Amino acid sequence: MGRLPAWFKQAIPTKTTMDTARIISGSGIHTVCREAKCPNINTCYANKTATFLILGDTCTRNCRFCAVAKLEENRVLKLDADEPLRTAEAVKELGLDYVVITSVTRDDLDDGGAEIFATTIESIRMISKKIKIEVLIPDFDGKISSLKTVLEAGPDCIGHNIETVKRLYREIRPEANFERSLKVLRQIKAIEPLMVSKSSIMLGMGETGHEVEEAMRELRLSGCDILTLGQYLAPSKAHFPVKEFISPERFDVYRETGYSLGFKAVLSGPLVRSSYQAEKTFCEANLCTI
Repeated sequence: MGRLPAWFKQAIPTKTTMDTARIISGSGIHTVCREAKCPNINTCYANKTATFLILGDTCTRNCRFCAVAKLEENRVLKLDADEPLRTAEAVKELGLDYVVITSVTRDDLDDGGAEIFATTIESIRMISKKIKIEVLIPDFDGKISSLKTVLEAGPDCIGHNIETVKRLYREIRPEANFERSLKVLRQIKAIEPLMVSKSSIMLGMGETGHEVEEAMRELRLSGCDILTLGQYLAPSKAHFPVKEFISPERFDVYRETGYSLGFKAVLSGPLVRSSYQAEKTFCEANLCTI
């Protein structure tokens, strides 16, 4: 599509933005903010927040919407055993009270990287047990043992994104599975009934309003507590194209629909991403204050 609507105007980088970028760059770790070309990077860095990307910066899947680097043929990925400690050190230097950890999908690993997730959580807990930790996990190819490994490490919130509506999976997420993702969310509640769970949907890829509402309903039936909805922006011309820019007013309608379905917290707007204002939605779902 053409020029971005006015509501996508970005904040100018501040000194704090640059300082945050320097700390992250110096730590030798990755963030989804940079690797996925998140439109909120300046705003989040200015608030000294970031979503850390573990298990490297290369994904073994080929989702057509994602800017993260894809695995090239015949390349073997390594596992960085020091990554959890470096992540924890960055958390300490940034002085974070709420941390979001996500990862690339690593289908090349037997556990999908679950042990690295657990070690990262444990490393951050060694800094302070008061730090809240949210993890955004892949589907681990449906392995419940991997999910248990992450849950046993004791995160405060665990998210798994369905990303889009069921009909578009084959075209946009050919190596993922809508039903498998819903099953992951159901398993979270089956293993840890009190765990706060979360998911996200990107809009503007050709889905209908009815399909969005049906996906929201499926998420709620799967026990999902927190829902975020945002506008899809194509990272490049080689990625899946934007089919529609959803108006802020329609995002408002989806937010109200979400609350009517029983979600404990709903964040819905053009610039919203799954980890955007994560502490705010976590506190809303838990009736606490920031």
